Amino acid sequence: MRKWRRLTLLATIFISLGGVVYKVAENIWITKVQEIKKNPLKALDYVPESALHMKDFRRAKIEDGRKVWEIFGDEANYYKEQKQAVIKNPRFYYFDKKGETAETTGEVAKLFFNEKELEQMQLQGNIQVNYQGYTLKSEEAIYFPEKQQIVLPKRATVVGEGLELEGSSMQVELEDKKVRLLENVKTKLEPQKLAKKNKTAQTNQMSGG
Repeated sequence: MRKWRRLTLLATIFISLGGVVYKVAENIWITKVQEIKKNPLKALDYVPESALHMKDFRRAKIEDGRKVWEIFGDEANYYKEQKQAVIKNPRFYYFDKKGETAETTGEVAKLFFNEKELEQMQLQGNIQVNYQGYTLKSEEAIYFPEKQQIVLPKRATVVGEGLELEGSSMQVELEDKKVRLLENVKTKLEPQKLAKKNKTAQTNQMSGG
């Protein structure tokens, strides 16, 4: 009789402990899900070591219901300890508050994270930025989320209809829609193409008004 009581008591204890463990695990999981909803990049911290190589990489940042940026890549490697990701053939899109897009492509991108989110992104190799009807080219580009800025620290060119500019480096202010060429700036104009572009713009304004 005593043996039966002991078995019953032990079974009750194990069941109670099992319920406690389940509840703790459930609470931890809910906390993780809430963290990921607030910051999608946090999901990378919960990826197991064996799965740090990812195909068809895609990440985005949503802020107040608005998509701020999105990045795609053929594949990516994430390094937990360094809080870095290396992406092959990246395609990066920045969406300003008016919904206009700046598209940046390259051969390799390195993403650097702080405890909360993306801190900096460096793109290298055949950089091309399509922005406001112009094409910006260089060998390196750095995106600074806090400043909403793309910096091309090496020789850069800007090509548009009837216009070509070149400089030692370049800064792109994404929200202010400003492009600055710094040092050794060279300009090449094609008056006929510029005149045609201005004429088309004036016609569109008259049609719209």
